[in-house]
Amino acid sequence: MSSSRPAPGPPNAANRCFVCGPENPIGLHLTFRLEDGACVSEFTPGENHQGYPGVIHGGMIYSALDDVMANWLYLRGARAYTARCEIRYRAPAREGEKLLLVGRPQARKRKLVEMEGTATRASDGEVIATATATFVVIDEKEFAGV
Repeated sequence: MSSSRPAPGPPNAANRCFVCGPENPIGLHLTFRLEDGACVSEFTPGENHQGYPGVIHGGMIYSALDDVMANWLYLRGARAYTARCEIRYRAPAREGEKLLLVGRPQARKRKLVEMEGTATRASDGEVIATATATFVVIDEKEFAGV
């Protein structure tokens, strides 16, 4: 099942977001969708996303995983901020390799939501990085139906 409903907040609220904002000239321009209870996206890093030559900077992977987890909430009508995030890098990502991003909920306690994110290489399914994060929902009324 796929879902993409308008995001909460004022129109164009996330248009300048570094990861998903369509109006950010230096952004990643990732798009997110809901499928089978998860938030998913694809990211193909380029030469401008490198750290060491030929290896994608870990901060780019972190940013993509943070957003795939946050968008699980956002696409359901709840705005939230990352309170804590821990990431484990398992393999290097390379320029031009498509990565599959998945964010799933793990637990909820009032305004806190625990999420898990995974980045895998599309070509062979190797796990590039995993992340766990706690998000704080800004307005619990927005989150009531989730």
